[in-house]
Amino acid sequence: MSTMITQECINCGVCEPECPNDAISEGAETFQIDPDLCTECVGFHESEQCAAVCPVDCCVPDPNRREDEAVLYERAQRIHPGRELELSAQTSRFRAA
Repeated sequence: MSTMITQECINCGVCEPECPNDAISEGAETFQIDPDLCTECVGFHESEQCAAVCPVDCCVPDPNRREDEAVLYERAQRIHPGRELELSAQTSRFRAA
């Protein structure tokens, strides 16, 4: 699943610099996540960094966009060509024990 930001967003902006894919931007009323750039931090972190820093827990899985590790990793590779990405328990929640 891609991550989405709900209407509970307080526009604090702490999530934006945490995204390794620059998928988060300020919208008209709340911050928003571009689902075509979101990889749920697969290849970078074991959990979504936006959700980890959000003070109001408004960064949640998008129920309308279910994706598995392979799709997210492929997207990360496409966004970061030439960069070596890792798949491990530290870089994918799908592999967490």
